[in-house]
Amino acid sequence: MTKSGPPSIPDMQKRTAVVTGGTRGIGLGIVRKFMGQGCRVAAWDIDPTPPEGSPDTDQVFQVQVDIADHSSVKTAVSKTVEELGGIDILVNNAGVSGPTVPAWEYPLEEWDRVLSVDLKGVFLCCREVIPHMRAAGGGQIINVSSVVGKEGNALAVAYSAAKAGVIGLTKGMAKELIEDGIFVNCVTPAMTETGLLDEMTDEYISMVKAKIPMGRLCRIPEIADMVAWIAGPECTFTTGAVFDLSGGRATY
Repeated sequence: MTKSGPPSIPDMQKRTAVVTGGTRGIGLGIVRKFMGQGCRVAAWDIDPTPPEGSPDTDQVFQVQVDIADHSSVKTAVSKTVEELGGIDILVNNAGVSGPTVPAWEYPLEEWDRVLSVDLKGVFLCCREVIPHMRAAGGGQIINVSSVVGKEGNALAVAYSAAKAGVIGLTKGMAKELIEDGIFVNCVTPAMTETGLLDEMTDEYISMVKAKIPMGRLCRIPEIADMVAWIAGPECTFTTGAVFDLSGGRATY
């Protein structure tokens, strides 16, 4: 990337994207958005079977991967590069929420699980994809964090810590990769209408929803639209940024 002007980012029809957690929820919404723009997409997921009602996903290259396992991520990268020719966009979306209990009662095995998937998994995917982006002369990495990573939530200490870590990881990598033409940004949605709500109690959902000034949860297409813009050819002067999707809960 030269310092005399913005980098040249190809149209989406000429690009390949990886979306982790891409067979359901937010990830599936992002996959569909990219497909609608003509992008070639690889959906990485620990369960590669798409849910019913997703016939369009037969056009997606699906890879089974455990993002918390280094060897599994390396294999997924190799398969994707061999099948699609490269990786221009990486969306780190896969995640778990964990139990909603106080810190002093938080199960240690659940702490390890949440941090392994939500933070270590993001790092491992970046670590293995970045060399391919550097060799290609650039790329976009978009990490899906959470407004909880900014503000913290009671009864969700592991999730809060992991998502805060994703924000820090985003900013650090952005500074490292700027000379390589690789942009690293993240989005921080509020609680979103997805299957992760099944891991939470009704009381916890009501508590979090009450913190959102707009009075509702975030919707998947809102996140997909934001991610697609960040990954697209119009976003040429932003890296290390945190894009808020919290309905007014966080304004910084």
